[in-house]
Amino acid sequence: MPEKFDCIVVGAGPAGTACAYELAKAGVNVLLLERGEYPGAKNVMGGVLYRKMMEDIIPKFYKEAPLERPIVEQRFMMMDKESAVTFSYKGLEWGREPYNNFTVLRAKFDQWFAEKAVEQGALLVCETVAVECIVENGRVVGVRTDRPDGDIYADVVVLADGVNSLLAKQLGFHREWRPDEVALATMEILKLDKSIIEDRFNLEQNQGCTIEIFGDATKGIVGTGFLYTNKDTLSIGVGTLLSGLIKHKMKPYDLLEYVKNHPMIRPYIQGSEPVEYLAHLIPEGGYHSIPKVAGHGVLVVGDAAQLVNAIHREGSNMAMTSGRLAAETIIMAKEQNDFSESMLDQYRMKLMESFIGQDLKKYKDATHHFERFPQYFEQYIPMMNRAASQMFTVDGASKWEKQKKIWRDLGSAKQKFKLARDMMKAWKVMK
Repeated sequence: MPEKFDCIVVGAGPAGTACAYELAKAGVNVLLLERGEYPGAKNVMGGVLYRKMMEDIIPKFYKEAPLERPIVEQRFMMMDKESAVTFSYKGLEWGREPYNNFTVLRAKFDQWFAEKAVEQGALLVCETVAVECIVENGRVVGVRTDRPDGDIYADVVVLADGVNSLLAKQLGFHREWRPDEVALATMEILKLDKSIIEDRFNLEQNQGCTIEIFGDATKGIVGTGFLYTNKDTLSIGVGTLLSGLIKHKMKPYDLLEYVKNHPMIRPYIQGSEPVEYLAHLIPEGGYHSIPKVAGHGVLVVGDAAQLVNAIHREGSNMAMTSGRLAAETIIMAKEQNDFSESMLDQYRMKLMESFIGQDLKKYKDATHHFERFPQYFEQYIPMMNRAASQMFTVDGASKWEKQKKIWRDLGSAKQKFKLARDMMKAWKVMK
């Protein structure tokens, strides 16, 4: 392996591979390092890939990529212990080109994506850990790996090594993340016949459905459960802030078992067989937690830069776009032979001007707000379900009487005022 490259990318997830692909396509000599046995071996996401951001990198990728199902319906379930208020959008246009999003299995997709980067000219080296950045005169000039004689040099290094980016931390780009800045997601892949999946989720062939689950799925902790349809498997999981798990002294796999056995979820997965269990930390600090992303000879992308929209459960799309923007900046820097922080800071500006920076800024206070005020999950979702039950139960009482009872059940005037104030606060952090 050559000792010097134009660029070293650490991490072959969506962000790192997107960066390596764009660089290699432009003729840049790039090394892509992956600590796992293969790309995707140590990566987890909910299972949804958004078409637009991937197609910005590989047009018509969906004609050959190992995708599961194009999503035609997105459901949102507000769940209590024995009830659920569900609303959804189903659009058959999403089942045709150019599509909106797809379910994927990362172990398959990440390998395919990395192979496409290799086809463009990137050198992929797996089972290799970058243990630290090599810094000379205040500038990153390479990485030290766990291989014998493992020092590798480059004009610029891209850190795509995930939420616990030890390399970025070593450089002083971020501190240790607080428990309220990361979520722990646990997920199982459940084997189930494809015809049963289509019957249970009201789908036709080559159609998929996602269900995002709020409320009792997380027992009042800020987070969500999810259930996604693949070709012949289901992805089911739950992700909650680490701070909530610590506060409630709850084990993540116990929470996942609770969701799987919930009466609103159990019928969907009945008869399925677990084939894989996954757990992963997800950055959810949002806008206020974005670390330094550009330095002398170094850029930070994807999860390592806290680029996840926790409200809309978007991460892979932001990761890929950040990798692409980093590549654009590096190509520009190479043309001018300038890898200084002032030049590479163009990446930060591109990032903040893109949908990534704009969306993270829009929801900059949302996650912390809902953690500070747990009544949204613990009280208001059950309250909404009770109101729906009251309104839709036909028992001889008039609808006027039912509305009056629902209003009385909201509590005293003080409690109603608090509810109204909380709804206004929620609107402000989400608008």
